[in-house]
Amino acid sequence: MNQYDHSGPSDDRSFDQAMNNKPHSGIGISSFVLSMIGCVAMIAAIVIAGVMENSTPGGMDEESAGAMLLGFGMLFDGFLLLVAAVLGLVSLFQSTRKKLFGILGLCFSLGMFTLFVGLMILGLMMG
Repeated sequence: MNQYDHSGPSDDRSFDQAMNNKPHSGIGISSFVLSMIGCVAMIAAIVIAGVMENSTPGGMDEESAGAMLLGFGMLFDGFLLLVAAVLGLVSLFQSTRKKLFGILGLCFSLGMFTLFVGLMILGLMMG
């Protein structure tokens, strides 16, 4: 029996087979999907806000229904990204599941949420 022969009785399942047989985490997949929806919605809201600002002479009226709806949508997107981050973090503690989608969901949601908070701070600083 050489060193590359893994046909012994104690090696019924190798480490690679055990890793491949682990299913993906449902919570991690949920985190990834929510983070993608949140990212796309946040980018769309930022683009819509820019179009509304540039298409109106004198800038966008902050008291208009469209501006308020857009602001509510951005706050909802921020909440959605936080939920995705929490789900991604929870999925990392599931020892019997793969962690790929949990890590991706956590990274995308925290990255977009950081951009969202930075944009809010920039807007508050400008006036």
